[in-house]
Amino acid sequence: MFWVTGFSGSGKTEISKKILKQISKLYGPTIEVSGDEWRGVTNFKKYDKKSRIEGLLRLHRFTKMITDKKINLILNCIGMYNRARKWNRLNIDNYVEIYIEADLKKIIYLKKKPIYLTNKKNIVGLDIKAELPKNPHIKIVNPLNKPLDNLAKELLLKIKKLINCLGEGN
Repeated sequence: MFWVTGFSGSGKTEISKKILKQISKLYGPTIEVSGDEWRGVTNFKKYDKKSRIEGLLRLHRFTKMITDKKINLILNCIGMYNRARKWNRLNIDNYVEIYIEADLKKIIYLKKKPIYLTNKKNIVGLDIKAELPKNPHIKIVNPLNKPLDNLAKELLLKIKKLINCLGEGN
């Protein structure tokens, strides 16, 4: 299970879509789901901090159901709460935490996501403090001026290396 986290506009979903085919080829059946897709399917439209945490608890159950069926999941969500990542580490087999780091001020300046340009409230990083991952398994820095293909290749190499290391430890 690949939990891809980072600010809205950091490139999580686009990078994940670029590695999906390779992950499937290397590690078996894999699906990729974005937080926005999940919200659309479940009709979960609340964005305040309390609701975001409630949504993450629901997302955990979905994630566990998919991974328990031996289907790899690349899940892209902001998910900037330590509590969520801790639950994942304790409850999901083969959990790999990936943090796509990008400067929020630069995301806003480059107008990567319209959400930052509205008067909406409850935006992680602005109104809601983000709890950035302290020790993700993999960290990719997106300077926002590098082709996402390059970042996807970097991520795939890091995944292979991590999984090979984990395999050697067994």
